[in-house]
Amino acid sequence: MSKARQQQSPPGTTSEMDPHPDHGERSYRGSGRLAGKAAVITGGDSGIGRAVAIAYAREGADILLSYLDEHEDASETRHWVEEAGRRCLLVPGDVAEPAHCRAVIAEALEKLGRIDVLVNNAAFQMTHDSIEDVPDEEWDRTLAINISAFFHLTKAAVPHMEPGAAIIGSTSVNSDAPPPQLLPYNVTKAGIANMVGSLSQLLGPRGIRVNSVAPGPIWTPLIPSTMPPEQVESFGSGVPLGRPGQPTELAPVYVMLASDEASYVSGARIAVTGGQPIL
Repeated sequence: MSKARQQQSPPGTTSEMDPHPDHGERSYRGSGRLAGKAAVITGGDSGIGRAVAIAYAREGADILLSYLDEHEDASETRHWVEEAGRRCLLVPGDVAEPAHCRAVIAEALEKLGRIDVLVNNAAFQMTHDSIEDVPDEEWDRTLAINISAFFHLTKAAVPHMEPGAAIIGSTSVNSDAPPPQLLPYNVTKAGIANMVGSLSQLLGPRGIRVNSVAPGPIWTPLIPSTMPPEQVESFGSGVPLGRPGQPTELAPVYVMLASDEASYVSGARIAVTGGQPIL
């Protein structure tokens, strides 16, 4: 995949990306693996979140999409979910705020009637060459979005989840192989992996499974909006498969972890990294 040099302002939009990411709009085929389930997906407007929403809808799930303020992207995702014949709620707002996390869960319960799957996917990152360049407020915000929101959403959802429910976190290959320019992001992704290990043990007696997916370089709006143009141009070229992944290439893993087929899978971290190992 050839990528031109490009730059966006955070959080970025899909329509400005060159080439356009593949979320499975034309390729993903469902088979009823999530029929009757209701899923909450944070960061669901674009990127991995959009691909997961499309796949979940085509597998039979109703969806609540949590996103910041990317209304055009969120509406496009809703189009694909509704085209699959499923309900799609759009809930904009900042998951860095604990009260908003609780409001997201309350909205899902009120409008969808249940929560069977919680996908903690929203994330923020910025690139810096030295620790002195990282503003204090950016450090705090990165932790609030990437890991504290996972805690607050899970804490609010768990009392309403039945045995067989699934919680999925988006971690990263960066948790094991941290590029120095992404210090705050790396810390949060390692924290998510650790939190999943703790939660799988805490929630196992309730019959709730907790797992994570560790993506490698995936072509999403986060990349051109948080990395310098020269890094965007070469993004993903260093992995063994020699290219960045497309969001749709992660969706089947999220489907499996949400489905009843994964009834004995908990505490796992599944790598989707183009060949780069995780520990």
